[in-house]
Amino acid sequence: MRKKVIIDCDPGIDDSMAIMLAIQSEELEILGITIVSGNAPVEMGFENAKKVLKQMNRLDIPVFTGARHPLVKAYVDALDTHGIDGLGESFLESVDGYHQNQSAVEFLSDTLRKQPCTVIAIGPMTNLANLIEYDKQAFLQIEQLISMGGAFKEQGNCSPVAEYNYWEDPEAAALVYHTMAEHHKKIHMVDLDVTRQIILKPEMLDEMEQINPEQGSFLRKITKYYFQFHWEWEHLRGCVINDPLAVAYCIDPSLCSGMEAFVDIETQSLSRGQSIVDAYGYYRKPANAVVLTKVDTERFFTFFIDRVLRKKKKV
Repeated sequence: MRKKVIIDCDPGIDDSMAIMLAIQSEELEILGITIVSGNAPVEMGFENAKKVLKQMNRLDIPVFTGARHPLVKAYVDALDTHGIDGLGESFLESVDGYHQNQSAVEFLSDTLRKQPCTVIAIGPMTNLANLIEYDKQAFLQIEQLISMGGAFKEQGNCSPVAEYNYWEDPEAAALVYHTMAEHHKKIHMVDLDVTRQIILKPEMLDEMEQINPEQGSFLRKITKYYFQFHWEWEHLRGCVINDPLAVAYCIDPSLCSGMEAFVDIETQSLSRGQSIVDAYGYYRKPANAVVLTKVDTERFFTFFIDRVLRKKKKV
């Protein structure tokens, strides 16, 4: 049985790589892609998603635009990280048309009411928070919620304590975590503790381009800016590709391990967006998350490279 999934994202370089991995994984049936403002504004994210789907010969997958701004705070994009086009300044040819009649929240509501499925949330959680307000019963039909976000022991990537997706809309993330806790459900938190170990090195990209020139060239175009950003800011020889790990974990949970814990999201002051992981049970609250702390990096890259470089299938 193929796992039915919806990808909620903000493409973004690593979001695009995550979409590529999901498309190339036969274990997944992608019902749709919903876009939220995050790395790029929602309209730009919509355009970038279409570019990736065209590259992968999968323009049959519907894409829906969602929230244009966070619930409370002003929107702050991450184009300094992802380039002025949101896709590494690759300036790929645009894909005309393809607009949907439904919004992201309407699509999520209708789809989840028809069939429980997995949601892979690799952007801010604004669309999911809006779904809770619009149709809470549909939200509760999510079979498994995998979120690339947060940090446990690792330092943040947009503040000393906060990871970008949760920092961008902490009120939305807090609402999602609170709602899961109220209904005794658990979010699978693919946090910086594990994603910071997923570093694409230049020599890996060289090998990928040799194995599959078309896919390798596409990856080089969208990651060139990413490599430069990581070197300038962290003197890191490579780039961290957070989001593909969430997709890989959805397919093969044995790639990562962690612990169950109660998690809350800070919405105030200097620590806005921080994911508070109650690892020792101080709050005496039931776990609402599976917090990932370890990843088999080598096995992940074998998994990722093997699938992304496979011959694309036309639908």
